[in-house]
Amino acid sequence: MAALKEWAIVCKALEEGRQILILRKGGIMEYRQGFEVKHNSFLLYPTFEHQSEESIQPDYIHKLSDVLHNAPINGTNRITSYAKVVGVKEVTDKSFLQALKKYHIWNDNYVDVRMNYNPKKPMSIVLLRVYKISNPVEVDIKPEWVGCKSWIPIDFVMPTDNKSNQPVLDDFKFNQILDEIYGVLN
Repeated sequence: MAALKEWAIVCKALEEGRQILILRKGGIMEYRQGFEVKHNSFLLYPTFEHQSEESIQPDYIHKLSDVLHNAPINGTNRITSYAKVVGVKEVTDKSFLQALKKYHIWNDNYVDVRMNYNPKKPMSIVLLRVYKISNPVEVDIKPEWVGCKSWIPIDFVMPTDNKSNQPVLDDFKFNQILDEIYGVLN
């Protein structure tokens, strides 16, 4: 199954329902083509590089120490959630990003840095429905997964039993937030 590499603190925010979107431009290895949503559902692979208090909104900074304390050891990583894409919008206008501020944990400075990276490419706003995995997956970290790339393959088959994995937000709350975001984007 495909996995999207994302900051561990963002994975936590997604798993807590604090955010249902991610902002992507692509990593260094994707500079030419920019970020591309290659999969409609994927595991969320927490990464521990680059995230810092200087990039996070003040109301969520306190969560970073817990996340870093649970960083992988012994060459393994723990995957606790997966996501399904419910919408993608590419934007080049920074005003959209400012209006989405309450729907993610990145601070204004970090969002500006990301927006200005590879300025010819749009920012992808990817709306996600996130699910907790009832039996988290331990994976050995492979050398080819290291580096600034978004997508990696993980040998894992998602259980088809709907009771095993529950959405982070109930349908009502998820749709309410989704409607608010679409109101900003349209």
